[in-house]
Amino acid sequence: MIGNQKCLKRKSIESDPIDFAIDFMLDILKPIQPPLLNPSDSEKKPFVLLMTGVNGAGKTTTIGKLAHHFIGEDYKIMLAAADTFRAAAVEQLQTWGARNHIPVITRANGSDPSAVTYDALQSAQKKNIDILIIDTAGRLHTQTNLMAQLEKIHRTIGKFNADLKIENILVLDSTTGQNAISQAKKFNDAIGINSVVLTKLDGTAKGGMIFALASETKLPVRFIGVGEKIDDLLVFDSKDFVDALLA
Repeated sequence: MIGNQKCLKRKSIESDPIDFAIDFMLDILKPIQPPLLNPSDSEKKPFVLLMTGVNGAGKTTTIGKLAHHFIGEDYKIMLAAADTFRAAAVEQLQTWGARNHIPVITRANGSDPSAVTYDALQSAQKKNIDILIIDTAGRLHTQTNLMAQLEKIHRTIGKFNADLKIENILVLDSTTGQNAISQAKKFNDAIGINSVVLTKLDGTAKGGMIFALASETKLPVRFIGVGEKIDDLLVFDSKDFVDALLA
């Protein structure tokens, strides 16, 4: 039986190697192809996207592009600057807010990120915001104080309204290769990651890391960043991705 299966596989490779390669790659990517993110599924507003990742991964830029994406789907968006220890991060988020014509909730430099989160939740509820995207400080999984900060933000959201839907999104720089895989595993162990955004994936040479991510973590990939423009954040589609690799 096993011999017959191997024979059939060999014939499949020989008769149509491209189709075989496509099917093989799609099979690897199947675990990370999530249902489309649909904030409308959330009964309570706002739907909260909590953005995490290490410094330099492109987290704040990704937030601006995510906001643009969801505005295009007719959702009301608000941003919250919970990275309160870097003035530049707050300013960058405010720039993206102005560019997208959406409100950004901030507090003074060094404020408690949970206080910013609470302010944003109150404001979002009053303004009937659909999606609240929270920027957090870049951190490593080994920084226990910053991980505790994320847990506190979660508790703040739960105390405000335990029925709010929260998605922990990890932003990974695809150019860091195996290091990004390691980050994904460790962040997932530390706080529980719901999905991933892969940035700087603007060349086929970097495409292999998606297969490594799929094989080693099984974490859903929501979006991929393929350039610097505001609309260069694409919903991840495994079929489109494989087609582009083989084009």
